[in-house]
Parts: sequence; C-alpha cells; structure tokens
Amino acid sequence: MNMESLAVFNNSFSLSSPSHDHFIPKNLRSSRMVSLQSHGQMPKLEVRCAALTQSTDPKSKEAKLWGGRFEESVTDVVERFTESISFDKALYKHDIMGSKAHASMLAKQGLITVNDRDSIHEGLSEIERRIESGEFEWRTDREDVHMNVEAALTDLIGEPAKKLHTARSRNDQVMTDFRLWIRDAIDAIGVKIKYLQVSLVKLAIKNEGVIVPGYTHLQRAQPVLLQHLLLAFVEQLERDAGRLLDCRVRLNFCPLGACALAGTGLPIDRFMTSDALEFTAPMRNSIDAVSDRDFVMEFLSVNAITAIHLSRLGEEWVLWASEEFGFVTPSDKVSTGSSIMPQKKNPDPMELVRGKSARVVGDLVTLLTLCKGLPLAYNRDLQEDKEPVFDSVKTILGMLEVSAEFAQNITFNRERIQKSLPAGHLDATTLADYLVKKGIPFRTSHDIVGRAVAVCVSKSCELQALGVDELKSIDPVFEKDVYEFLGVENAVKKFSSYGSTGSACVASQLDHWVTKLEINKGV
Repeated sequence: MNMESLAVFNNSFSLSSPSHDHFIPKNLRSSRMVSLQSHGQMPKLEVRCAALTQSTDPKSKEAKLWGGRFEESVTDVVERFTESISFDKALYKHDIMGSKAHASMLAKQGLITVNDRDSIHEGLSEIERRIESGEFEWRTDREDVHMNVEAALTDLIGEPAKKLHTARSRNDQVMTDFRLWIRDAIDAIGVKIKYLQVSLVKLAIKNEGVIVPGYTHLQRAQPVLLQHLLLAFVEQLERDAGRLLDCRVRLNFCPLGACALAGTGLPIDRFMTSDALEFTAPMRNSIDAVSDRDFVMEFLSVNAITAIHLSRLGEEWVLWASEEFGFVTPSDKVSTGSSIMPQKKNPDPMELVRGKSARVVGDLVTLLTLCKGLPLAYNRDLQEDKEPVFDSVKTILGMLEVSAEFAQNITFNRERIQKSLPAGHLDATTLADYLVKKGIPFRTSHDIVGRAVAVCVSKSCELQALGVDELKSIDPVFEKDVYEFLGVENAVKKFSSYGSTGSACVASQLDHWVTKLEINKGV
C-alpha cells in the first residue's frame, strides 16, 4: 500500500477482500455474497455525493408527485431546507434494488402486468447505468433519491412507472434502502477490521521474544511480551467484529410493504420481497417498521466502540514514538514533518485516528438525541439520520485502513526497549510469587518485596543486584534460587496461567490467530 491510501475515501469505498468469510457465519451468508466473493468483488457503497445539478429557472420546476391537493408550490427556501437528495442519493443502488423487487412482487400478485414489470426493470437498469456513468441529472425540486429515480423512470418509460409506487410509501421505501445500505456497510467494515487484525498479528510475528514494560496508571508495572500487547488489540477488534455481526442479524428484517405506517389493503406478498432482498423476514409491525431506528443507533454504537479501540491504539503508538519512550519508529511513508522545525517527524496518521474517534462518537450522540422523544410513527426529523451514518462509515473505514497502514510501516527499537527495561523493578511481583511458593502469605510477601524495593531505591540498583545476604537481612526465607525469578527475562518465563504473557501462552495465542485469520507466516 502507498501513501495514497492514507486519504480517507472522498466519494466511495470499495468492498473487496478474499477474507470476508471470517465475518459472516456460513448460516448467514447469502448466495449473492458468496457469488460476489467468488469473483473477488463486493458491492460498492456511495458515501459522499457530488454537487447537485440545480435549475435556477423557477418555471423549470415540475409538479410534485405528491402535489395533487396543493395549489401552490413550496418556496425556494423551504425546498432548499427540506431536500435530502444532496446526501441520500448515496442510496440509489439500494433504492433501485428495492424497487425491482417490489415491481416483481406486484406483477406476481396481479397488481401490475408482466410487461409493466419488465418495462420498470429495464428502465431502472438504465437509470442505474446513467447514475454510474455520471449522465443522470439529480434535481433538488424532486426532493430525494426516491422521487428523483421515480420521476426519471416516468420520463423514460411513461405510464408503467406510475404503477411502481402501488402499495408502497417513501416511509417504508427509505427504511428498506437504509437497511440494505447499512448491511453492506457492516460487511465493508468487517473486511477492514480483519485486515487490521492481520496486520497486527504479522507485526507480532516479526517481533518474537521482544519484552516491553507493561503499564498500569501509565506507571511501569510488569514485563510483558510485545506480542502479547499487540494481540490485546486483536482481541478488541474481534469483539468489534462480533458486535457488527450481531447488529447485522437484528437489522436484517424487511420494512417494505409497511407503507406509510398502517400497511395496505392490497394483496401484496411481503415475504416475497423480503426473500428477494435477502432479508430474514418481513418486520412484524408496520408502525415499528417505519419508525424504528434502533438498528441505526446500534450500528453507530458499534462504530463508536471500534473508534475508541482505534484511538487507544493510536495513543499507544503516539506515546511510544515520542523521544521520551523511543520504542517505535514510524517509517517516512506514514509520518509528516513540521513547517517550522526541520528536525520533526510526527506520527500524524495515528494522531488523526485518535482525533477522528470524536467524530464517530459524535455521530452516535446525534442519532440518540434525534430519536429522543419522537412520537410514533414517522416524523420528518428522521431524515437527519442519514448524514451521521454516512460520516461514521466513511470515518471508521478510513481509521481502520490507516491503522493497518501504520502497523505495516513501523519498527520497534529493540535496543532502546532493552535499555529501558531495568527501570521500575518490573520483576517485583514475580519476586512476591517466589515467596508465596515458599509458603508465605501473599500480603506478607507483598510487604517483604516492598521493603526490598525500598533498599534498591536507596542504592539505585535493581532487585537482581541485591546479594543473598542482603535479601536474607530483609527476610531469612530467601535462598539462592531466588535469582531464577529476578530480571525481566526470568519474570516473563514464570508466567504460566491461561492467557498470560508467558512465552508458551503467547505462542498459543498467536497460533490461534494465525489459524483463525488464515495467515501465511512465510509472507
């Protein structure tokens, strides 16, 4: 990967990874996903939209599709304020997908003819082609993505297009689009999470045997293997992936056919459209179907937790890259300089990861605040749910990608780390364990080791520098075998509990992730 990948997706993001299976259990994978994967492709999600084509001539405004009872047009100010096409055009692909499924169901139920269905399908395919080629004119006087597509379809095929909205409202239509879009976004984020996990595991493999100070309260605590520390972040990301999957399961129910809020008296088949769009089932309650935003809040919550994990990773590496620590050196490929201080080399990407977590958390807070106190069912306030989601997805994908890029372009300064290890008496707890093995209660052992540390502080030396006689003067239980427990290398060797930082334990953890993530150690 090169520096271009440090830029956060401007217009779209691509879903492509051979390792997508890790995030979607076999019983949840759709035939559509499997088919896409077999060709090495995933759907493309539009995130940010280009500037809209607008007409300044008021005479060019057309009658609203909902305007039958209205005698006057809305003012330009109201139109500009209420339009959503400037951002919800990102849903065009999913809107067209839902409309095709709806048209097929209407034809099967005899509500439109097969010829009408075919005309609608062909027209929608042509509109999709025009959008993707940049030929399509997005109009603010058509308000949103749904009206733009439907009006364009009417221009293209005429009367059959007017039948498409039978037994459907924009309320259930947009909810269907949004669930489909977020479903694809979840898959995209899952791919990026795995990519970062793989990058961290490979970094751990390259640094076998490196011992670093472990910290609590940002004070030196105990020695740990660097591999162990890196795998802690892999574990966090795995939980993030699991939360995404849980969210995906809960959102995967179809609102289409709920109409405005009460359903319809027409003989539609909601199970058919649900199956066609690969949902688990239709939503049971039509009011809930159009008013529910739980899936949005849950999704943004998952993103916020992931962002916090990435921010903590960023903080770790920013600290370690400082002169005070000097444990990490980022390559020039992932560093920036100062406009005034020529000596500076800054880990800016991870500082921005830390900073951008605020955006993702803010997007969640926006949705929580938006939904607080809204009466059932649909309210126009809910139009404001799209932009925070688009921003959250774009931001979290960029954070994941640049974190992986950074992981691939740093080196750990083993000599500097080694020189730093004697400070802080990192083997003190292991010395207490030695005394426990001698039959001394832990609280007493804690006190004895504390007095030994006090002696070392007065002499400016390490615990292992104390002679046996000095140790015996503190407590006669000490024997020569105590030196098997002193020093960071010996301390690390003594850790043996499941999940600990002992060499054998960490090797087992590493093998687990190599297998789970299908990593080729030789690459």
